[in-house]
Amino acid sequence: MHNVGLSCFIASHSKDKQVRYMIKDISNLQVKLQTLLAAQQEFYTQGKVANYIPALAEVSPEKMGVCVSTIDGKTVGAGDYQEPFSIQSISKVFGLVMAMNRIGDDLWQRVNMEPSGQPFNSIIQLEWEKGIPRNPVINAGALLVADVLTSHFSSSKLAFLSFMRSLAHDDSIYIDNYVYQSELAHGSRNAALGYLMKSFGNIESEIPEVLNHYFTQCSVAMSCEQLATSLLFLANKGIDPISKEAICTPRDAHRVNAILSTSGMYDQSGEFAFSIGLPAKSGVGGGVIAIVPNYGVICTWSPPLNSFGNSVIGTNLVASLAQELGLSIYH
Repeated sequence: MHNVGLSCFIASHSKDKQVRYMIKDISNLQVKLQTLLAAQQEFYTQGKVANYIPALAEVSPEKMGVCVSTIDGKTVGAGDYQEPFSIQSISKVFGLVMAMNRIGDDLWQRVNMEPSGQPFNSIIQLEWEKGIPRNPVINAGALLVADVLTSHFSSSKLAFLSFMRSLAHDDSIYIDNYVYQSELAHGSRNAALGYLMKSFGNIESEIPEVLNHYFTQCSVAMSCEQLATSLLFLANKGIDPISKEAICTPRDAHRVNAILSTSGMYDQSGEFAFSIGLPAKSGVGGGVIAIVPNYGVICTWSPPLNSFGNSVIGTNLVASLAQELGLSIYH
C-alpha cells in the first residue's frame, strides 16, 4: 500500500487550446480515507441490507471499506477494503465489456442505451418495449448480455471468472457458491424477464442456462481493492495500465462510462450525475464503483441500501471523496 499525492491533470481539448483541470493535492490519502470512513460510522442505520437474496441478508450492516486505485499503479484503502463481498450488479460492467468485445455493434440491435426511469427489475417496461431492454445495466439488459455470453463462449461462467481474475491480477477471486444457491432459489423475477424476452425472440439460449450464468457472475466475491484494480482500464481509455493490454477499444470504454453515467445507479443516476459527476455502478451487495477518467477508480462497500438499491454509506463516501479531490467529468 502506498500513500499517494493526488497531483494529477485531466485534459480536455478544444480547437484553440488544451484546458486542464487539476485534481486537488492531498499529501496523505490514506488518512483522508480513514477520516471520511470514520465520519460515516453511524449512517449504516439509515439503510437496509438486501434481504430478497437471503445470503446477502446475513452480512453485517456495520462492514464498510473504501479504496482508491490509480492508473499509475498505486492503491490506498481504509476499513474493510480487502474483505471480499458479493459484487452483484457491478458484475454487469464486466459482462457488458465481454459482450461488446465478442459481437461488437450487433449488441446494440438487441439492447438500448437509454436510462430506464423504472425499477431495475421492471417487467412492465420490457413488455411495453417488446422485449428490448432499455440498457445493459438493468436486470433485463444484463440477462440479454448473459445470453450473448452463453451463446458465444463454450464455458461462459469460466470465461467470466477468468476475465475477472486477469483484470484484478489475482487468481484468488472466486464464486461464492452459498450466494449462488441463494440467488438460484429466489430468482423467479429474473426468470420472468428472461422468458418475456424469449417470447419476443430476443434471447437465443435456453433460459435456465442464461440464469445460471447471470447468477454465477453476480455471486463473484471481490474486495474493494480487487474491484478498483480490475476497472482501471475504464479510466485509461480501455488499456489495463498494469499489464498494458488493451481490454477494449477507447470508443467502447467511452460507451461503457457513458452508460454508467446515465444508468449505473438505477433511478438515482440523474441525481448522482448532478451532484457527483462520475460514471458509477452499484450492486445490492453494498458495493459502489466510480470511474475517474485519466486518473483511477474509487470503490466503496457498505451493505445497507437506500430506497434506490444503492449503498447509503458507499454513495456518501464517493460524494465526499469527489468533493474533497475536485473529481468530476463535467468540470
